Amino acid sequence: MLDIKFIRENPEAVKENIKKKFQDQKLPLVDQVLELDAENRQTIQEAQDLRTARNAKSKQVGVLMGQSKKDPSKLQEAEQLKAEVKADADRLAYLEGRETELAEQIRHIMLQIPNIIDPSVPIGPDDSCNVEVQRFGEPVTPDFEIPYHTQIMESFNGIDMDAAGRVSGNGFYYLMGDIARLHEAVLAYARDFMINKGFTFCVPPFMIHGNVVEGVMSQTEMDAMMYKIEGEDLYLIGTSEHSMIGKFIDQIIPEESLPQTLTSYSPCFRKEKGAHGIEERGVYRIHQFEKQEMVVVCKPEDSMKWYEQMWRYSVELFRSMDIPVRQLECCSGDLADLKVKSCDIEAWSPRQQKYFEVCSCSNLGDAQARRLKMRVKGEKGTYLPHTLNNTVVAPPRMLIAFLENNLQADGSVNIPAVLQPYMGGTALLVPKK
Repeated sequence: MLDIKFIRENPEAVKENIKKKFQDQKLPLVDQVLELDAENRQTIQEAQDLRTARNAKSKQVGVLMGQSKKDPSKLQEAEQLKAEVKADADRLAYLEGRETELAEQIRHIMLQIPNIIDPSVPIGPDDSCNVEVQRFGEPVTPDFEIPYHTQIMESFNGIDMDAAGRVSGNGFYYLMGDIARLHEAVLAYARDFMINKGFTFCVPPFMIHGNVVEGVMSQTEMDAMMYKIEGEDLYLIGTSEHSMIGKFIDQIIPEESLPQTLTSYSPCFRKEKGAHGIEERGVYRIHQFEKQEMVVVCKPEDSMKWYEQMWRYSVELFRSMDIPVRQLECCSGDLADLKVKSCDIEAWSPRQQKYFEVCSCSNLGDAQARRLKMRVKGEKGTYLPHTLNNTVVAPPRMLIAFLENNLQADGSVNIPAVLQPYMGGTALLVPKK
């Protein structure tokens, strides 16, 4: 969410930013919010003037009532002032109610106006205009056919989607045996990887209040992702970033404690509404998965440095598991409204002969901090911090990349050295069938 003062002073820049994000239907919102803001400021000023006048008249009534004992004519003057005070009180009550109405209308519109994107973001209407920046590791195409990822898992008796369908419906799965162990090994390795980078490990709440949801994401994202608990003000998290950033709601953070660098584990729950593509089978699009996340809260001047560092951690992690990846810069039309800049880390799929997303790194500037009323107290006063987030790993999807890139011709799967301690020393998974 932008600062209303910024919109007042830069309305054309805000409109131009909306155009760059190909959201022209939102252009009228800028003029609407400025009109409401002008009325709100006028209402606030009139209310302040009335309070001042009412206080002065109330004091004068007291004086006149005292004088009326000697001069009865003062009583009539006092009664007239009392009537004016009553009228002022009625008007003030109306103005205060109007202030509340206007503030709610302004906030509703402000939540819809997208954040100002970084000048470096490529301009384009959708993800087809995302730009490959660089590759890490050589994509390899083996000289044997690679089965679909669920077939690989089934060869280890490692997945049962039929049973999950009977129990929970589409978009769920049972992981078992070596595949389940590999799933947990990857999460544990990712946790320790980030701890070794100096991040503090955290297990957050898996349900959050509606005001936190509103603080961390746009209404469009919420509708497409979040499951609400019926009858309660609670939502299941779609990623631990939601509760990790929410941790700081209404808080004043001491400047000396920045940066806050946190890595969190959680299950994630998503509707995946409207998320359709060619890879709908298996565990590409699922309603429940587990993830290790990284979150940074920092000074504004440090956020781009952290953005660069965070996506590079993802590259380092995946390369340590022998998985080729590339960095893809997200274009303006592919950025969620709160994001200033974002990139995806995509892993190579030998079976598909293409890359697919496994991590997403985002700098949200001060948007979440403003929505959540997070502040930093420093030597020069208080200010809004910047927030960033990035996926460390999100199995079981990342297991697709792992299994395909470490599969051998005989159906066995190599376990990279970094994962072997988490797999009981196992260096090779041998299929059961």
